[in-house]
Amino acid sequence: MSDIHADGAVPGFGIDAIHEAARRLAGHVVRTPLLNSPMLDDLVGARVLVKAECLQLTGSFKVRGALNALLALDEDARRAGIVAYSAGNHGQGVAAAARLAGCPAVIVMPRTAPRIKVDNCRWWGAETVLYDPGTEDREEVARKILEERGMTLIPPFDDPRVMAGQGTVGLEIAEQAREMGLAPDTVLVNCSGGGLASGVITALDDAFPGLANHIVEPAGFDKMARSLATGRVCANPHPPDGLMDALSGPAAGARPLAVLRHYDVTGLTATDEEALAAMDTAHRLLKIVLEPGAAASLAALLSGKVDVRGEVVALVASGGNVDPAVFRRALAD
Repeated sequence: MSDIHADGAVPGFGIDAIHEAARRLAGHVVRTPLLNSPMLDDLVGARVLVKAECLQLTGSFKVRGALNALLALDEDARRAGIVAYSAGNHGQGVAAAARLAGCPAVIVMPRTAPRIKVDNCRWWGAETVLYDPGTEDREEVARKILEERGMTLIPPFDDPRVMAGQGTVGLEIAEQAREMGLAPDTVLVNCSGGGLASGVITALDDAFPGLANHIVEPAGFDKMARSLATGRVCANPHPPDGLMDALSGPAAGARPLAVLRHYDVTGLTATDEEALAAMDTAHRLLKIVLEPGAAASLAALLSGKVDVRGEVVALVASGGNVDPAVFRRALAD
């Protein structure tokens, strides 16, 4: 993208922008807990700190970036309304942000999105437009709405304001870890387009330089890891058909990629079955409900994808909007 500098810097994004987002969001979003379980520590052989964004407003971290981007718009743009395309969690975040700001919102969602996510967008007052991910392009569907109604797009990840808003998760992890007298050695972040990962890793690297940084994606759909390896934006080979819909964006974000390439980031993957097992562990040991994509980092940790013995590990449990049938399957397996 033309606005990305040769050194990988993204205008409008950085640690200062993340702190600005924290000030803008103060009083509007939940400072979610950083959970720890001695049983989980014993299971992994490390001190594990789990950022429970499943307890965030709308049940996902996504409201942070959506609201930060929305509050940065001028009054005329807010009045005209906003559009988002999303598998569900970003849509809910945008819908909630629009309600908080008192502006209209349209959410473009795949027909395959979990019913709970569609219903929740509607509860927040947003209009939902469903599309077929096999035959239609979500960006084209959104573009038609933008042109017809004069609304503003709030992208799910490839936007400096959204990335900065997601970075407030990392600021809180740093603050809470210090309150516990701990300094993380390793961080694992679930990754789709990279908005959360770029924000969290930027914030934590500023607080704890030298961290081992890991992103976690669905097995077979590690588009960001391939993008990091090649230096260019990569896409999934086809729409994912597994359980981790929260990580099913079609391509890595160019701006998040530029940021993540600045750090020494390792790509990890998790399978659906590993995610289901992690959901069960999170429920038993941490007493939280996770959706499969939100459990990817915990899944990678529990399945030994990275050696963290004796370390302090931070990870983000990014959302809890799971269909009941999938959650029952996780507890039954």
